Amino acid sequence: MQKLVCLFYLLPLFLPFTLSSQQILPEQERARVVDEILEERFNTLLPTLMDQTGLDMWILISREYNEDPVLKTMLPATWLNARRRTILLFYRDKATDTIEKLAVARYNVGKSIQSAWDKEKEPNQWKRLIQLIEERNPNSIGLNFSKDHNIADGLDKTDYDEFMANLPKKFHSRVTSAEQLAVRWIETRTPWEMVIYDQLVDITHDIIAEAFSEKVITLGITTTTEVEWWMRQKVTDLGLETWFHPTVDVQRTSEELVSHLYSFSGRPDDLVIQPGDLLHCDFGITYLRLNTDCQELAYVLKPNETSAPSFLVNALYDGNRVQDFLTENMIKGRTGNEILAKALSDAKATGLRPAIYTHPLGSYGHSAGTTIGMWDAQGGVMKDDGENYPLNPNTVYAIELNTTVNIPEWKRDIRVMLEEAGFYGEDGFRYVNGRQTELLLIPRVKEHQGN
Repeated sequence: MQKLVCLFYLLPLFLPFTLSSQQILPEQERARVVDEILEERFNTLLPTLMDQTGLDMWILISREYNEDPVLKTMLPATWLNARRRTILLFYRDKATDTIEKLAVARYNVGKSIQSAWDKEKEPNQWKRLIQLIEERNPNSIGLNFSKDHNIADGLDKTDYDEFMANLPKKFHSRVTSAEQLAVRWIETRTPWEMVIYDQLVDITHDIIAEAFSEKVITLGITTTTEVEWWMRQKVTDLGLETWFHPTVDVQRTSEELVSHLYSFSGRPDDLVIQPGDLLHCDFGITYLRLNTDCQELAYVLKPNETSAPSFLVNALYDGNRVQDFLTENMIKGRTGNEILAKALSDAKATGLRPAIYTHPLGSYGHSAGTTIGMWDAQGGVMKDDGENYPLNPNTVYAIELNTTVNIPEWKRDIRVMLEEAGFYGEDGFRYVNGRQTELLLIPRVKEHQGN
């Protein structure tokens, strides 16, 4: 792994796509990094997760263009989809400290997963799968079905029915949900992935900083919708992807505070950006099979202003305080609902008016793991991962929240909406690539040198 990390750091010396201090890898190098990370996860992470969740056999079944969300993260970089019916079988023998990674498919699935089906010897794919199961005689057989975790519920009814119809009766009682293993696979990040994650978030911050600048915004002319599409185009031009369409919105003295629902789904489009506006964006990218999710704020300077008004500076500080109350309560073993209740209580006790809706982040934007509130469920997420699923180390979250602040100068309330990627590890919480503690300014303040 050390050799691979060194390679990753050397690559920027000769790669063509530059964004601030970070370089974007070309496709071939991305594929190499993705496959080497995947191989490391199979060989070092998966055995540990299977032991921790008590499964000695995990079977994933998908058909082309209808992939299980977990299986999709296991495909090599050159496989954009499953092929025909792809069946993966992982068998963990803890006594011998080995793990078998097999594909009941016509092909090897990347370097790590070897084909275990010779169709000429056994034409029936299901029968070959059963042979492999009988040979290993597992104590448990985990399948991806789950009531509470959508990402862990990727086994479709047809394949489940076919599997159970072919499985000998003596194994039926050993079939169980693999939801805990599936979620742990999706949520857990390796040290190498976290080295890369820092760079992803840095790229995200750089794009936002450029979007919220005079390079993109001409005051009195440029609209919020135009900035959104600029961000989307920037991502495409860099050879990256985004997992949701960016949003940019405005709060100003002449606007009434909209509900949080309205701000997400019904806000006015095409507002012309003016001096004195408080801009907010929601933006994320997908790169090297990881995702970012970030919300930041910018203030549009009025003529003769060189800094944001103190009441907006203080409002951002209040948002940072809510972040602190949340992250201080992120403690291993606590459920999302427990973290939410304690963080909200602590923040409200100081006079803040917070709302917290923090979600797992990683292989997917809205990923699997510990959910800490939803914007429309501030009392907790019932019968879901917020109720039952504890906080585990080596996991990443979009620290997403807001606080409502009264601005007498504007004769109204505003919402300070923030979102940053944060990592929870064995030593506690840290932001992946820092957080916003100062408002971005449009235009940037230039220092004039005297004679």
